Amino acid sequence: MAEPRRWFDPSQPQTLQSAVMICYVITGLSLLFILFGSFPELAVLGLGVAGYGVANEKRWGYWLGVVLAVLNAFVWLVLLVESHFQFGFLINLAFMAALCALFLHPQSREYQRVWFK
Repeated sequence: MAEPRRWFDPSQPQTLQSAVMICYVITGLSLLFILFGSFPELAVLGLGVAGYGVANEKRWGYWLGVVLAVLNAFVWLVLLVESHFQFGFLINLAFMAALCALFLHPQSREYQRVWFK
């Protein structure tokens, strides 16, 4: 029998649960921006896919989330410096840095190493 799919796994550590929620929120906001005519970077939309993979304990989802979070944090850091430290860029960088920290937290890494397939 096939394993049931889920959008959120409450049995995971709090760090991974928070990372999944942030991935979904960022993706949802990006979709709203697209509806209103703005075009966020495509990598941000991949965070929703990564969140779904993490919620279903897939190793590819975890690593996709790590790569996209680090990539986006770097992009926001460059944009922050180029914009002469505007507040909006700082907030976006803070969320991406938090997402990186949640994915790379020792508790998340250990859980991923033991339980993800």
